[in-house]
Amino acid sequence: MTDTHARPRRRRRRILRITLLLVAVLVLGAAGAGWWAYSHLNGNIDSVDLDQAIGVDNRPPKVAANAQNILVLGSDSRAGANADLDHGDVSGARSDTAMLVHIPEGRAKATAVSIPRDTLITRPECKDRAGKTVPSAKRVMFNSVYSLAGPACVVNTVEQLSGVRVDHFVEVDFAGFKGLVDALGGVTVTLDKPMSGAKGGLKLDAGTHRLNGTDSLKFVRTRYGYGDGSDLGRIGLQQQFMMAMLTEIKKQDALGNPARLYKLADAGTKSLTTDSDLASLTALSDFAKSMKGVDPDTMETIMLPVAYDKVDPNRVVVAEPQAGQLWEALRKDQKVPASAKDSPAKG
Repeated sequence: MTDTHARPRRRRRRILRITLLLVAVLVLGAAGAGWWAYSHLNGNIDSVDLDQAIGVDNRPPKVAANAQNILVLGSDSRAGANADLDHGDVSGARSDTAMLVHIPEGRAKATAVSIPRDTLITRPECKDRAGKTVPSAKRVMFNSVYSLAGPACVVNTVEQLSGVRVDHFVEVDFAGFKGLVDALGGVTVTLDKPMSGAKGGLKLDAGTHRLNGTDSLKFVRTRYGYGDGSDLGRIGLQQQFMMAMLTEIKKQDALGNPARLYKLADAGTKSLTTDSDLASLTALSDFAKSMKGVDPDTMETIMLPVAYDKVDPNRVVVAEPQAGQLWEALRKDQKVPASAKDSPAKG
């Protein structure tokens, strides 16, 4: 005689087994997708071991132990995906933008010092990307160091110029910058006077504008169509845009939204090079979280004090004693005095 109650029990057990199997598949699938995403983003990041590339004995000592100094580089390479974003007939790559960002102990504010690309400096002896020695040279343009010897030599140059230990460096090229802005859905900037669009630049009326990635790239690279048309004037636009971008990230709570954070990370890491200590998604994430207290409203932007060169007025040289005062304040994690912000060449 058939147990009529056994069949429903067997059916329920079968349904339960199928349900558990489906849950297991979903969990494993999610874990696999998470691992794929992590590996994908990790694989996007290129890195450089600064101590190995520069030499431990060639670097200045760390004075303020709990402060952080990050060198941010914008590369103007036309290679790969960058070629579609700028059609200038330029070979190689230069550090089109260079900012040393100082974050003091407590990490509640920050100071960003822009180094003009046309500054004549003494380049220290460096190793290039292939490990070949590049000799020291005097009166070379700051932005030529990157094209000749790569980012580690730029870090070395900044450290020798300032005496400030660079804890980390981050380099983003054209495509990475555009991707970051587009992942945010654009960035809002306000102009107090029109931008003319001279020499293929961006044309904007005075007022507030929401810029996509392509137009943002044109904005930060505009030189001849705004202000005095100098590289020093362009630094003001770059600093303004950096503040606007940080404000957008804060407004969207991009670091607290996993989906948006992944989108930003995917866009940013595609064209990202860092020092080896930051060269993983975990390290970048931990570092970003530690910076969460930095408010764009309290961030200070400064241009390295420079003066017009007496031999070539189209170039600038580091102005003293202002620059020395600025670097000393950053080294010792102290407030930058007003006198250290007075650049003879203003742009």
